[in-house]
Amino acid sequence: MPPAPADARPSMPPLARFGTGLSWLGRVLLLIAIPLAILLLASGLAIAIIRVGGDLRLGIDPFLGSAARPRLPLSEIAGRAVAMDALRQVLMALLVVGLAAWASGAAWRQRLGLARPAEPRAPMRRLWLLLPLWPLIHIAWVTTTAAALHMNFGNGVRLSPFLSPLMLGLWFAFVVILAPVAEELLLRGETFARASAFLGPAGTIVATALLFCLAHVSIDPGAKGALARPLTLLPLALTLGWLRWRTGRLWPCILLHGWSNFCLLAYQLGPGLLR
Repeated sequence: MPPAPADARPSMPPLARFGTGLSWLGRVLLLIAIPLAILLLASGLAIAIIRVGGDLRLGIDPFLGSAARPRLPLSEIAGRAVAMDALRQVLMALLVVGLAAWASGAAWRQRLGLARPAEPRAPMRRLWLLLPLWPLIHIAWVTTTAAALHMNFGNGVRLSPFLSPLMLGLWFAFVVILAPVAEELLLRGETFARASAFLGPAGTIVATALLFCLAHVSIDPGAKGALARPLTLLPLALTLGWLRWRTGRLWPCILLHGWSNFCLLAYQLGPGLLR
């Protein structure tokens, strides 16, 4: 059978071709650079949008210098911080979807694990057994790790008194819904697909888990404080990667991530709310 003419062959999306000729080290660097760039871009856009929008709402010139800017009330500062966090997650999700659509065209849902996988995978019925057990596993790990690092966990945690009920609701949605959706799209979606192209299943799970933990490194003057958050998240990160590989779908990762965040919130805030 004669080969199809050049103009009849299916064209590869530009980002699907990009990186195919890179060395293994180059692919690893690209694997790190892409989620970092998305995170920085989404953060910068969120800060700019919330600051400009908030200033215009209050009748403040957003281009005023720091010395000339009026002092904002504490409720406004707290509300802007929550709004920035929430908007950053929305922008991250949109950037990831746009990148996946550019990289894979009409197959972007399958690339991100939002469609049924091409190859049959075992059904994840055990996920429903994992969900009730996960709070015990995760909280036990977090408290043990915090104790080993001489860090307080779950003690003295309080919600900001300067947040309005609307901002409290937005903050709760950010922690339980927006952050799990955006972070899973970025790491167990786009980054997982990109890593799978040159790493085996175990390597892909570990690579995405490490990136997930590194993205949660806190800026802390003490080494123990900086390491505490990534160490507490490591079991969750590995489990989420395993779920993505085992099921071929992203929704189990989003569900477990959101459930884990909710359980930690209940554990940390519950005693204070009941007083």
